Amino acid sequence: MRTMLAVIVWLIGGLGVVAQVPEWLSEAVREDYPWLEGVYKELHAHPELSFYEYQTAARLAQELRTLGFEVTEQVGGTGIVGVLRNGEGPVILVRTDMDALPVVEATGLPYASTVRTKDEAGKEVGVMHACGHDVHMTVWLGTARALARHRDQWSGTLVFIGQPAEERGGGAKAMLGDGLYERFPYPDYALALHVSSNLPAGTLGYCPGYAMANVDMVDILVRGRGGHGAYPHTTIDPIVLSARIIMALQTIVSRELSPIEPAVLTVGAIHGGTKGNVIPDEVALQLTLRSYKEEVRLALIEKIKRICQGEAMSAGLSQAQWPQVKVRAEHTPALYNDPSLTQEIVQVFRAAFGDSLVVQLDPEMVGEDFARYGLTEPRVPIFMFRLGAANPVLIEQAQRGEAVLPSLHSAQFAPLPEPTIQAGVQAMTMAVYHLLRQGH
Repeated sequence: MRTMLAVIVWLIGGLGVVAQVPEWLSEAVREDYPWLEGVYKELHAHPELSFYEYQTAARLAQELRTLGFEVTEQVGGTGIVGVLRNGEGPVILVRTDMDALPVVEATGLPYASTVRTKDEAGKEVGVMHACGHDVHMTVWLGTARALARHRDQWSGTLVFIGQPAEERGGGAKAMLGDGLYERFPYPDYALALHVSSNLPAGTLGYCPGYAMANVDMVDILVRGRGGHGAYPHTTIDPIVLSARIIMALQTIVSRELSPIEPAVLTVGAIHGGTKGNVIPDEVALQLTLRSYKEEVRLALIEKIKRICQGEAMSAGLSQAQWPQVKVRAEHTPALYNDPSLTQEIVQVFRAAFGDSLVVQLDPEMVGEDFARYGLTEPRVPIFMFRLGAANPVLIEQAQRGEAVLPSLHSAQFAPLPEPTIQAGVQAMTMAVYHLLRQGH
Protein backbone atom coordinates (compact mmCIF):
# COMPACT_ATOMS: atom_id res chain seq x y z
CA MET A 1 0.00 0.00 0.00
CA ARG A 2 1.41 3.35 -1.01
CA THR A 3 2.16 5.61 1.95
CA MET A 4 3.90 8.51 0.25
CA LEU A 5 3.11 11.81 1.98
CA ALA A 6 3.10 15.28 0.54
CA VAL A 7 3.79 18.42 2.55
CA ILE A 8 1.34 21.19 1.69
CA VAL A 9 0.59 24.58 3.12
CA TRP A 10 -2.98 25.03 4.36
CA LEU A 11 -3.98 28.68 4.29
CA ILE A 12 -6.99 29.58 6.42
CA GLY A 13 -7.74 33.07 7.65
CA GLY A 14 -4.29 34.27 6.67
CA LEU A 15 -2.57 31.64 8.86
CA GLY A 16 -0.08 29.32 7.14
CA VAL A 17 0.00 25.85 8.65
CA VAL A 18 2.19 23.03 7.40
CA ALA A 19 0.12 19.85 7.07
CA GLN A 20 0.93 16.30 6.01
CA VAL A 21 -1.64 14.48 3.92
CA PRO A 22 -1.50 11.55 1.52
CA GLU A 23 -0.60 12.82 -1.93
CA TRP A 24 -3.64 11.22 -3.56
CA LEU A 25 -5.97 12.95 -1.08
CA SER A 26 -4.50 16.43 -1.43
CA GLU A 27 -4.88 16.15 -5.19
CA ALA A 28 -8.42 14.78 -4.94
CA VAL A 29 -9.64 17.58 -2.69
CA ARG A 30 -8.08 20.28 -4.83
CA GLU A 31 -9.40 18.90 -8.12
CA ASP A 32 -12.88 18.10 -6.79
CA TYR A 33 -13.65 21.41 -5.10
CA PRO A 34 -15.31 23.23 -8.06
CA TRP A 35 -17.79 20.35 -8.42
CA LEU A 36 -18.38 20.19 -4.66
CA GLU A 37 -19.06 23.93 -4.48
CA GLY A 38 -21.69 23.60 -7.17
CA VAL A 39 -23.37 20.74 -5.31
CA TYR A 40 -23.24 22.70 -2.06
CA LYS A 41 -24.97 25.72 -3.59
CA GLU A 42 -27.58 23.49 -5.20
CA LEU A 43 -28.35 21.73 -1.90
CA HIS A 44 -28.43 25.05 -0.05
CA ALA A 45 -30.91 26.54 -2.52
CA HIS A 46 -33.25 23.51 -2.42
CA PRO A 47 -33.74 22.49 1.22
CA GLU A 48 -36.42 20.06 2.44
CA LEU A 49 -38.01 19.60 5.85
CA SER A 50 -37.58 16.55 8.11
CA PHE A 51 -38.94 13.29 6.66
CA TYR A 52 -39.67 15.10 3.37
CA GLU A 53 -36.12 14.95 1.94
CA TYR A 54 -37.27 13.24 -1.27
CA GLN A 55 -35.28 15.17 -3.87
CA THR A 56 -32.26 15.51 -1.58
CA ALA A 57 -32.13 11.77 -0.94
CA ALA A 58 -32.57 10.99 -4.62
CA ARG A 59 -29.64 13.26 -5.52
CA LEU A 60 -27.34 11.70 -2.93
CA ALA A 61 -28.36 8.18 -3.97
CA GLN A 62 -27.64 8.99 -7.62
CA GLU A 63 -24.16 10.27 -6.79
CA LEU A 64 -23.30 7.18 -4.75
CA ARG A 65 -24.42 4.88 -7.55
CA THR A 66 -22.12 6.60 -10.03
CA LEU A 67 -19.24 5.80 -7.66
CA GLY A 68 -20.07 2.10 -7.54
CA PHE A 69 -21.93 1.95 -4.21
CA GLU A 70 -24.79 -0.50 -3.79
CA VAL A 71 -27.59 1.90 -2.83
CA THR A 72 -30.82 1.20 -0.97
CA GLU A 73 -33.40 3.96 -0.67
CA GLN A 74 -36.37 4.57 1.64
CA VAL A 75 -34.64 3.23 4.74
CA GLY A 76 -36.47 4.66 7.73
CA GLY A 77 -38.54 6.90 5.47
CA THR A 78 -36.36 8.93 3.13
CA GLY A 79 -33.03 7.54 4.37
CA ILE A 80 -30.47 6.05 1.99
CA VAL A 81 -27.70 3.51 2.54
CA GLY A 82 -24.74 3.06 0.21
CA VAL A 83 -22.36 0.12 0.61
CA LEU A 84 -18.97 -0.11 -1.11
CA ARG A 85 -17.06 -3.36 -0.55
CA ASN A 86 -13.34 -3.34 -1.27
CA GLY A 87 -11.81 -6.52 0.09
CA GLU A 88 -11.09 -7.60 3.64
CA GLY A 89 -11.01 -5.02 6.38
CA PRO A 90 -13.12 -3.06 8.85
CA VAL A 91 -16.60 -1.69 8.20
CA ILE A 92 -16.77 2.10 8.57
CA LEU A 93 -20.10 3.93 8.71
CA VAL A 94 -20.17 7.59 7.69
CA ARG A 95 -23.38 9.48 8.32
CA THR A 96 -24.77 12.72 6.97
CA ASP A 97 -28.07 14.32 7.89
CA MET A 98 -30.22 15.74 5.10
CA ASP A 99 -33.06 17.83 6.55
CA ALA A 100 -33.46 21.59 6.81
CA LEU A 101 -35.35 23.91 9.17
CA PRO A 102 -38.56 25.95 8.86
CA VAL A 103 -36.64 29.23 8.69
CA VAL A 104 -36.93 32.07 6.16
CA GLU A 105 -33.38 32.70 4.95
CA ALA A 106 -32.01 36.22 5.42
CA THR A 107 -28.37 35.81 4.32
CA GLY A 108 -28.71 37.70 1.06
CA LEU A 109 -26.54 35.11 -0.69
CA PRO A 110 -27.01 34.72 -4.46
CA TYR A 111 -27.81 31.04 -3.86
CA ALA A 112 -30.06 31.66 -0.85
CA SER A 113 -33.11 29.46 -0.42
CA THR A 114 -36.43 30.89 -1.52
CA VAL A 115 -38.30 27.65 -0.81
CA ARG A 116 -41.63 27.90 0.93
CA THR A 117 -43.80 24.95 1.87
CA LYS A 118 -46.41 23.84 4.37
CA ASP A 119 -45.41 22.11 7.57
CA GLU A 120 -47.32 19.18 9.05
CA ALA A 121 -49.70 21.59 10.77
CA GLY A 122 -50.60 23.12 7.40
CA LYS A 123 -48.79 26.39 8.11
CA GLU A 124 -46.78 27.96 5.32
CA VAL A 125 -43.12 28.26 6.28
CA GLY A 126 -39.82 29.15 4.69
CA VAL A 127 -37.17 26.43 4.50
CA MET A 128 -33.44 26.90 5.03
CA HIS A 129 -30.32 24.87 5.74
CA ALA A 130 -29.69 26.98 8.83
CA CYS A 131 -27.86 24.17 10.65
CA GLY A 132 -25.28 23.37 8.00
CA HIS A 133 -26.62 20.04 6.79
CA ASP A 134 -25.88 21.19 3.25
CA VAL A 135 -22.21 21.36 4.23
CA HIS A 136 -22.47 17.94 5.87
CA MET A 137 -23.88 16.37 2.69
CA THR A 138 -21.27 18.05 0.49
CA VAL A 139 -18.40 16.83 2.67
CA TRP A 140 -19.99 13.36 2.77
CA LEU A 141 -20.10 13.25 -1.03
CA GLY A 142 -16.55 14.56 -1.30
CA THR A 143 -15.35 11.87 1.08
CA ALA A 144 -17.19 9.15 -0.83
CA ARG A 145 -15.71 10.35 -4.12
CA ALA A 146 -12.15 10.51 -2.78
CA LEU A 147 -12.29 7.01 -1.28
CA ALA A 148 -14.17 5.37 -4.16
CA ARG A 149 -11.74 6.74 -6.73
CA HIS A 150 -8.68 5.60 -4.80
CA ARG A 151 -9.62 2.08 -3.77
CA ASP A 152 -6.02 0.96 -4.26
CA GLN A 153 -5.18 2.91 -1.09
CA TRP A 154 -7.41 1.00 1.34
CA SER A 155 -9.25 -2.24 2.06
CA GLY A 156 -12.55 -2.80 3.85
CA THR A 157 -16.20 -1.79 3.54
CA LEU A 158 -17.78 1.65 3.49
CA VAL A 159 -21.37 2.19 4.66
CA PHE A 160 -22.44 5.74 3.76
CA ILE A 161 -25.86 6.70 5.10
CA GLY A 162 -28.01 9.74 4.37
CA GLN A 163 -30.24 10.21 7.39
CA PRO A 164 -33.56 12.06 7.50
CA ALA A 165 -35.02 14.16 10.30
CA GLU A 166 -32.06 14.90 12.54
CA GLU A 167 -33.72 18.18 13.48
CA ARG A 168 -36.71 16.28 14.85
CA GLY A 169 -34.56 13.72 16.62
CA GLY A 170 -36.26 10.83 14.86
CA GLY A 171 -34.19 9.98 11.80
CA ALA A 172 -31.55 7.75 13.37
CA LYS A 173 -34.21 5.86 15.33
CA ALA A 174 -36.22 5.36 12.15
CA MET A 175 -33.26 4.01 10.17
CA LEU A 176 -32.17 1.66 12.96
CA GLY A 177 -35.76 0.55 13.39
CA ASP A 178 -35.91 -0.25 9.68
CA GLY A 179 -33.01 -2.67 10.02
CA LEU A 180 -29.95 -0.53 9.30
CA TYR A 181 -27.71 -2.77 11.38
CA GLU A 182 -29.45 -6.01 10.31
CA ARG A 183 -29.84 -5.45 6.57
CA PHE A 184 -26.42 -3.91 5.96
CA PRO A 185 -22.86 -4.60 7.19
CA TYR A 186 -22.54 -3.99 10.93
CA PRO A 187 -20.03 -1.17 11.46
CA ASP A 188 -16.83 -1.43 13.45
CA TYR A 189 -16.81 2.37 13.74
CA ALA A 190 -19.26 5.20 12.97
CA LEU A 191 -18.19 8.75 12.09
CA ALA A 192 -19.96 12.05 11.52
CA LEU A 193 -19.27 15.77 11.65
CA HIS A 194 -21.22 18.90 12.46
CA VAL A 195 -20.40 22.46 11.47
CA SER A 196 -19.66 25.04 14.14
CA SER A 197 -20.86 28.63 13.81
CA ASN A 198 -18.18 30.06 16.10
CA LEU A 199 -15.03 28.21 15.00
CA PRO A 200 -13.06 29.70 12.08
CA ALA A 201 -13.68 27.99 8.76
CA GLY A 202 -11.42 24.97 8.42
CA THR A 203 -10.80 24.54 12.14
CA LEU A 204 -11.58 21.15 13.67
CA GLY A 205 -13.07 20.72 17.14
CA TYR A 206 -13.48 17.62 19.27
CA CYS A 207 -14.84 16.57 22.65
CA PRO A 208 -14.09 13.10 24.07
CA GLY A 209 -16.77 11.38 26.14
CA TYR A 210 -20.07 13.20 26.60
CA ALA A 211 -20.18 15.87 23.91
CA MET A 212 -23.91 16.58 23.53
CA ALA A 213 -26.89 16.08 25.76
CA ASN A 214 -29.96 13.98 26.30
CA VAL A 215 -32.83 16.11 25.03
CA ASP A 216 -36.42 15.64 26.17
CA MET A 217 -39.47 17.74 25.41
CA VAL A 218 -42.15 17.64 28.11
CA ASP A 219 -45.74 18.87 27.92
CA ILE A 220 -47.63 19.66 31.13
CA LEU A 221 -51.37 20.28 31.14
CA VAL A 222 -52.23 22.13 34.35
CA ARG A 223 -55.93 21.91 35.16
CA GLY A 224 -58.06 23.93 37.55
CA ARG A 225 -61.58 25.27 37.90
CA GLY A 226 -62.31 28.34 35.85
CA GLY A 227 -64.64 31.23 36.54
CA HIS A 228 -65.09 34.99 36.74
CA GLY A 229 -61.99 37.06 37.51
CA ALA A 230 -64.03 39.00 40.08
CA TYR A 231 -64.78 35.83 42.07
CA PRO A 232 -61.40 34.05 42.34
CA HIS A 233 -62.49 32.35 45.57
CA THR A 234 -64.92 30.22 43.58
CA THR A 235 -62.17 28.93 41.30
CA ILE A 236 -58.89 27.02 41.41
CA ASP A 237 -56.76 29.22 39.21
CA PRO A 238 -54.54 27.15 36.89
CA ILE A 239 -52.50 30.23 35.96
CA VAL A 240 -51.47 30.79 39.59
CA LEU A 241 -50.91 27.06 39.97
CA SER A 242 -48.74 27.05 36.83
CA ALA A 243 -46.68 29.91 38.25
CA ARG A 244 -46.12 27.94 41.46
CA ILE A 245 -45.14 24.85 39.47
CA ILE A 246 -42.71 26.83 37.29
CA MET A 247 -40.96 28.33 40.31
CA ALA A 248 -40.79 24.97 42.07
CA LEU A 249 -39.31 23.33 38.97
CA GLN A 250 -36.37 25.72 39.18
CA THR A 251 -35.28 24.04 42.41
CA ILE A 252 -34.74 20.64 40.80
CA VAL A 253 -31.37 21.42 39.25
CA SER A 254 -30.25 23.80 41.99
CA ARG A 255 -31.34 21.75 45.01
CA GLU A 256 -32.20 18.16 44.06
CA LEU A 257 -29.40 17.12 41.72
CA SER A 258 -25.71 16.80 42.48
CA PRO A 259 -23.96 20.08 41.63
CA ILE A 260 -21.37 18.14 39.60
CA GLU A 261 -24.04 16.58 37.33
CA PRO A 262 -24.94 18.97 34.47
CA ALA A 263 -28.63 19.46 33.74
CA VAL A 264 -30.91 22.12 32.29
CA LEU A 265 -34.66 22.54 32.77
CA THR A 266 -36.29 25.30 30.75
CA VAL A 267 -39.97 26.24 30.56
CA GLY A 268 -40.16 27.63 27.05
CA ALA A 269 -43.87 28.14 26.51
CA ILE A 270 -47.02 28.95 28.52
CA HIS A 271 -50.47 28.96 26.93
CA GLY A 272 -53.60 29.71 28.95
CA GLY A 273 -56.58 31.96 29.12
CA THR A 274 -58.50 34.02 26.60
CA LYS A 275 -59.49 37.24 28.43
CA GLY A 276 -58.24 39.27 31.36
CA ASN A 277 -61.37 38.85 33.48
CA VAL A 278 -61.79 35.11 32.88
CA ILE A 279 -59.96 32.46 34.91
CA PRO A 280 -59.41 29.53 32.55
CA ASP A 281 -59.89 25.83 33.20
CA GLU A 282 -56.40 24.82 32.09
CA VAL A 283 -52.92 26.03 31.14
CA ALA A 284 -50.43 24.26 28.87
CA LEU A 285 -46.68 24.36 29.59
CA GLN A 286 -43.87 23.18 27.33
CA LEU A 287 -40.45 22.28 28.72
CA THR A 288 -37.08 21.14 27.44
CA LEU A 289 -34.81 18.98 29.60
CA ARG A 290 -31.07 18.52 29.01
CA SER A 291 -28.70 16.10 30.72
CA TYR A 292 -25.86 13.68 30.01
CA LYS A 293 -26.36 10.64 32.22
CA GLU A 294 -29.47 8.50 31.90
CA GLU A 295 -30.01 8.43 35.67
CA VAL A 296 -30.06 12.24 35.74
CA ARG A 297 -32.53 12.28 32.85
CA LEU A 298 -34.89 9.91 34.65
CA ALA A 299 -34.53 11.86 37.90
CA LEU A 300 -35.54 15.09 36.16
CA ILE A 301 -38.71 13.48 34.80
CA GLU A 302 -39.63 11.89 38.13
CA LYS A 303 -39.15 15.12 40.06
CA ILE A 304 -41.23 17.11 37.58
CA LYS A 305 -44.12 14.69 38.06
CA ARG A 306 -43.76 14.82 41.85
CA ILE A 307 -43.73 18.63 41.98
CA CYS A 308 -46.76 18.89 39.69
CA GLN A 309 -48.72 16.48 41.85
CA GLY A 310 -47.67 18.16 45.09
CA GLU A 311 -48.59 21.64 43.95
CA ALA A 312 -51.93 20.39 42.62
CA MET A 313 -52.71 18.74 45.96
CA SER A 314 -51.85 21.94 47.84
CA ALA A 315 -54.23 23.85 45.55
CA GLY A 316 -57.07 21.54 46.51
CA LEU A 317 -57.37 19.55 43.29
CA SER A 318 -58.46 15.92 43.35
CA GLN A 319 -56.16 13.24 41.98
CA ALA A 320 -58.25 13.08 38.81
CA GLN A 321 -57.41 16.76 38.22
CA TRP A 322 -53.66 16.53 38.79
CA PRO A 323 -51.52 17.92 35.94
CA GLN A 324 -50.88 15.62 33.01
CA VAL A 325 -47.14 15.27 32.39
CA LYS A 326 -46.25 13.84 28.99
CA VAL A 327 -42.70 13.18 27.79
CA ARG A 328 -42.68 13.38 24.01
CA ALA A 329 -41.41 10.42 22.00
CA GLU A 330 -38.86 12.62 20.19
CA HIS A 331 -36.16 11.89 22.76
CA THR A 332 -32.53 12.36 21.69
CA PRO A 333 -29.98 10.42 23.74
CA ALA A 334 -26.69 11.95 24.85
CA LEU A 335 -23.85 11.83 22.34
CA TYR A 336 -20.88 9.96 23.78
CA ASN A 337 -17.72 10.11 21.69
CA ASP A 338 -15.70 6.96 22.31
CA PRO A 339 -12.59 8.33 24.10
CA SER A 340 -10.15 5.87 22.50
CA LEU A 341 -11.46 6.40 18.98
CA THR A 342 -11.58 10.17 19.52
CA GLN A 343 -7.98 10.31 20.65
CA GLU A 344 -6.85 8.16 17.73
CA ILE A 345 -8.55 10.33 15.11
CA VAL A 346 -7.49 13.57 16.79
CA GLN A 347 -3.86 12.46 16.47
CA VAL A 348 -4.46 12.02 12.74
CA PHE A 349 -6.00 15.50 12.56
CA ARG A 350 -3.14 17.11 14.45
CA ALA A 351 -0.56 15.51 12.17
CA ALA A 352 -2.42 16.81 9.13
CA PHE A 353 -3.70 20.23 10.20
CA GLY A 354 -1.33 21.23 12.98
CA ASP A 355 -2.15 21.76 16.65
CA SER A 356 -3.44 25.30 16.15
CA LEU A 357 -6.32 24.14 13.94
CA VAL A 358 -7.44 21.21 16.11
CA VAL A 359 -9.02 22.36 19.36
CA GLN A 360 -10.67 20.55 22.25
CA LEU A 361 -14.17 21.82 23.01
CA ASP A 362 -16.34 21.73 26.10
CA PRO A 363 -19.46 19.54 26.15
CA GLU A 364 -22.64 21.23 24.95
CA MET A 365 -26.30 20.94 25.92
CA VAL A 366 -27.56 20.71 22.35
CA GLY A 367 -28.77 17.37 21.03
CA GLU A 368 -27.72 15.09 18.14
CA ASP A 369 -29.37 11.79 17.28
CA PHE A 370 -26.11 10.46 15.82
CA ALA A 371 -25.74 9.18 19.38
CA ARG A 372 -28.14 6.31 18.63
CA TYR A 373 -25.66 4.59 16.31
CA GLY A 374 -23.46 3.91 19.34
CA LEU A 375 -26.17 2.54 21.64
CA THR A 376 -26.88 -0.80 19.98
CA GLU A 377 -25.45 -4.14 21.08
CA PRO A 378 -22.68 -4.87 20.44
CA ARG A 379 -21.70 -1.24 20.96
CA VAL A 380 -20.25 0.63 17.99
CA PRO A 381 -17.55 3.19 18.87
CA ILE A 382 -18.68 6.53 17.45
CA PHE A 383 -17.05 9.91 16.95
CA MET A 384 -18.56 13.20 15.80
CA PHE A 385 -16.22 16.14 15.32
CA ARG A 386 -16.91 19.81 14.80
CA LEU A 387 -16.02 21.57 11.56
CA GLY A 388 -15.43 25.31 11.79
CA ALA A 389 -17.52 27.23 9.26
CA ALA A 390 -17.38 30.89 10.33
CA ASN A 391 -15.66 33.63 8.39
CA PRO A 392 -12.54 34.58 10.44
CA VAL A 393 -13.05 38.26 9.54
CA LEU A 394 -16.58 38.18 10.98
CA ILE A 395 -15.28 36.44 14.12
CA GLU A 396 -12.77 39.25 14.66
CA GLN A 397 -15.46 41.88 14.14
CA ALA A 398 -17.72 40.13 16.64
CA GLN A 399 -14.91 40.00 19.18
CA ARG A 400 -14.52 43.77 18.82
CA GLY A 401 -18.27 44.27 19.22
CA GLU A 402 -18.64 45.48 15.65
CA ALA A 403 -20.80 42.59 14.43
CA VAL A 404 -22.99 39.75 15.65
CA LEU A 405 -21.85 36.22 14.83
CA PRO A 406 -24.95 34.30 13.63
CA SER A 407 -25.54 31.04 15.46
CA LEU A 408 -26.75 27.76 14.07
CA HIS A 409 -30.50 27.91 13.32
CA SER A 410 -30.19 31.63 12.61
CA ALA A 411 -31.74 32.97 9.42
CA GLN A 412 -28.39 34.71 8.81
CA PHE A 413 -26.11 31.69 9.30
CA ALA A 414 -23.84 31.42 6.25
CA PRO A 415 -20.78 29.11 6.27
CA LEU A 416 -17.67 30.19 4.40
CA PRO A 417 -17.81 27.46 1.74
CA GLU A 418 -14.33 26.83 0.34
CA PRO A 419 -12.16 26.40 3.46
CA THR A 420 -15.01 24.69 5.31
CA ILE A 421 -15.75 22.11 2.63
CA GLN A 422 -12.11 21.45 1.76
CA ALA A 423 -11.13 20.93 5.39
CA GLY A 424 -14.20 18.79 6.00
CA VAL A 425 -13.52 16.47 3.07
CA GLN A 426 -9.87 16.16 3.97
CA ALA A 427 -10.56 15.52 7.67
CA MET A 428 -13.34 12.97 7.18
CA THR A 429 -11.47 11.15 4.42
CA MET A 430 -8.33 10.95 6.53
CA ALA A 431 -10.30 9.63 9.50
CA VAL A 432 -11.90 6.86 7.42
CA TYR A 433 -8.66 6.14 5.57
CA HIS A 434 -6.75 5.81 8.82
CA LEU A 435 -9.20 3.29 10.27
CA LEU A 436 -9.20 1.27 7.05
CA ARG A 437 -5.45 1.41 6.61
CA GLN A 438 -4.78 0.37 10.18
CA GLY A 439 -6.86 -2.76 9.57
CA HIS A 440 -8.68 -2.40 12.91
